[in-house]
Amino acid sequence: MNTTSIYGFTLEQLGAWLEEQGEKKSRAQLVWDNLYRKRVKAISEMADVPEPCVQLLRSRMTMQTMTEHTRQESKDGTVKFLFKLQDGSLIETVLMRHKFGLSVCVTTQVGCNIGCSFCASGLLKKSRDLSAGEIVEQIMKVQLYLDQVGREELVSHIVVMGIGEPFDNFDNVVNFLRIMTDHKGLAIGPRHITVSTSGLAYKIREFADLNLRVNLAISLHAPNNELRTRIMKINRGIPIEKLMEAIDYYLQRTNQRITIEYILLREVNDGREHAEELAELLDSRRAYVNVNLIPYNPVDEHSQYQRSDKEAVLAFYDVLKKREFSCSVRMEHGTDIDAACGQLRSKQMKQAQNL
Repeated sequence: MNTTSIYGFTLEQLGAWLEEQGEKKSRAQLVWDNLYRKRVKAISEMADVPEPCVQLLRSRMTMQTMTEHTRQESKDGTVKFLFKLQDGSLIETVLMRHKFGLSVCVTTQVGCNIGCSFCASGLLKKSRDLSAGEIVEQIMKVQLYLDQVGREELVSHIVVMGIGEPFDNFDNVVNFLRIMTDHKGLAIGPRHITVSTSGLAYKIREFADLNLRVNLAISLHAPNNELRTRIMKINRGIPIEKLMEAIDYYLQRTNQRITIEYILLREVNDGREHAEELAELLDSRRAYVNVNLIPYNPVDEHSQYQRSDKEAVLAFYDVLKKREFSCSVRMEHGTDIDAACGQLRSKQMKQAQNL
């Protein structure tokens, strides 16, 4: 079975590979047209690619590194896919409907080693990174689903916020971003893509130097080291001071705004005093950040946390707005289909264990 995904190559990389095999480099564009414009379902369907080239690709590559294991559709139009990889691992991908278009949340790792104490995705330790091709294929599987249901809709936005820490799989994620934004392929604009990180400071700096122009979101979730260390173990090695230095470098290097993600946990980090402390922490960066407040989705294994009540959310929001911060409360999608990242995968694994 071929395990090298054809989706894992940038246009330039595919051209170089074809040339190494004795084919014309220019045929890479024909192949890309079939993959991303015509959206063929198999390499053998590339009718306008010369047959010897098709046979070469079929012998060395695949378009199918995952199969659909489970699909759940919400009343609000959200669709959550559970994909099974060739090694049997399960990953999640979510299609969300917004007024501005269709957004897909992709997974970058099998499991996660960051170990945030409130997160369903970290219940299983990381077993491996996804390849760039496996990340791209998630987008293509969703797009093919849209094609099949006849909606004539295109994926317009991407959030790299699924299972795993994207910057812990840095090279594959960067390759994925280059493939997604290439104007000769899917041509999804960089400003329509958001990458979220829990705060790998040295990778934030490296990402800034690449100047990919995609949006960056930082999962902060606490305004001080004591609290952040309690709920996010990454803070032990990368305290808030180091994270803020990396953020400042990113802002200076790119001149782009960033999003600060803050999940609200009842009577843990959702008090007015926490909001005031967060405002103080971010005050000098106020013009360059948007604070995104996130309602918590309870997880059975993390029963110590509960969702903040509406009054606490509004009070937290009010503090930030009065301090003249750009602030929003994340709209929820698919609350009737295990909306929290990792919940569908966890449920399927529990069912398998009980068989």
